[in-house]
Amino acid sequence: MIYEFNGFKPVVHATAFVHPQAAVTGNVIIGAHVYIGPGAAIRGDWGKIVIEDGCNVQENCTVHMFPGVEVRLQEGAHVGHGAIVHGAQLGKNCLIGMNAVLMDEVEIGDECIVGALSFVPAKTKIPARKVVVGNPAKVVKDVTDEMIAWKTEGTKLYQQLPADCYDGLKACEPLREEEADRPEQPKFYDLWKNRS
Repeated sequence: MIYEFNGFKPVVHATAFVHPQAAVTGNVIIGAHVYIGPGAAIRGDWGKIVIEDGCNVQENCTVHMFPGVEVRLQEGAHVGHGAIVHGAQLGKNCLIGMNAVLMDEVEIGDECIVGALSFVPAKTKIPARKVVVGNPAKVVKDVTDEMIAWKTEGTKLYQQLPADCYDGLKACEPLREEEADRPEQPKFYDLWKNRS
């Protein structure tokens, strides 16, 4: 659902897909080819949220802030299932792992990888191309070219997903048993399975 708040209506690019079970509220700008998954709460009531082109915010994520703060997810940022971004800034093409928590005034550099379940304390600044894990999160190594190539390929799936959702997602009643002529997975997914 899309909600106006205090005169601010969210701006959603025509090529972005916001799942009907997500909530996008207020001063939010969503760019091209962005995917917002079901259960996500993108709440621009106390400040502004900018989600640049090619980002994804997956199922059950929360993006919010303290009053007067702007949250920005730069181009290609990838926010895994259940993560919380509270008043943080994400660099280009970074990966935030599932159920990670990024607190206020955190800055994640370009092409960083934050591990699943990591807790990044307030005001932490992470330089570009670092792997960050733990509670509290710490830099443990550099992101290799192979790691960022893997991340970029995964994000391409999510950049294609909005168009796939517009083409093939529709509410339905469930079947009571599997049909003999059930469709095959789309060939797009074969590319991911067979990647080198």
